[in-house]
Amino acid sequence: MSDGTAHDLTLIRFIRAPRERVFDAFVQAPLVSRWMCPRGMSVPEAQFDARAGGRFRVTMQARNGARFVAGGSYREFVRPEKLVYGWRWEARGMPGAETSIAVAFIERAAGTEIRMTQSGFPDAAARDTHEEGWGSSLNQLCDLLDERGQAATVVLLGDPRSSYVRTARMGLAEKGVKYTLQPHAPHTPEIFAVHPFGRVPAFRDGRVMLFETSAILRYVDEAFPGPSLVPGTVRDRARCEQWVSAINAYIDGTMVRRYVLQYLFPKGAGGQPDRAVIDASVKEMAGQLAILDRAYRGNDYLAGKALSMADLFLAPIL
Repeated sequence: MSDGTAHDLTLIRFIRAPRERVFDAFVQAPLVSRWMCPRGMSVPEAQFDARAGGRFRVTMQARNGARFVAGGSYREFVRPEKLVYGWRWEARGMPGAETSIAVAFIERAAGTEIRMTQSGFPDAAARDTHEEGWGSSLNQLCDLLDERGQAATVVLLGDPRSSYVRTARMGLAEKGVKYTLQPHAPHTPEIFAVHPFGRVPAFRDGRVMLFETSAILRYVDEAFPGPSLVPGTVRDRARCEQWVSAINAYIDGTMVRRYVLQYLFPKGAGGQPDRAVIDASVKEMAGQLAILDRAYRGNDYLAGKALSMADLFLAPIL
């Protein structure tokens, strides 16, 4: 990205797909409607007159129904090498001056490199907003064209034995998100590259990097279609957060850290499990299991009438 006075934005992305296919994804409405919006949004309408001098119009819709419409005309149209077109948000979307977008499609081994430059932003804030939006949109383009689908951009890092890694994996599975699992132990360079405290899991979606299981699941829930991981009512959402906090603060400490991990990583005399710690955790565990029995009584879920993040945090522990 350029920091010059013109506030230009340049994005470079490699797509594992033929150049003609990548070019067509920019100019054919059925393909555009599947990727040209940030994650968590959709494209209900797209019109394209794909030729030099032709016009286009794209309608993006947020989950709350708000619509954002952008359009312009093609100044250069050289298939499959180059596109140059204007880009202007309509008044009901994000009104502003027209910017210019130039996209070069460069043939590479095993795929295509996209070099996209958008110029004419009035200030750095407008440029940076578009950088975030285009970055998320290009993730969706990878999902569409790369044979690996979402697993080309969505990466979960961590030790598969970790209950928190398992929670994240279950959440991804419930949402139907394909992903790549990269097994790494805590406090390794690969984990520190994403998680400043070196814990697992860590998460990447293209250039988006997140740490902490709850934050990862909230992003996945809002960014991808599929069943919600958060209840629909105010009361049930609060109960979901209540149980996530309780599981992290109390149940994980008793059942995982002071019980399971004593056997996996003994800290007692002579390298043996510390029986005093284990026995104390067993007594505490009985009370916690009784609390959970009461919480689940008459219901299959901790919060609301469907599976939520609360159940996903608890299941790997039990």
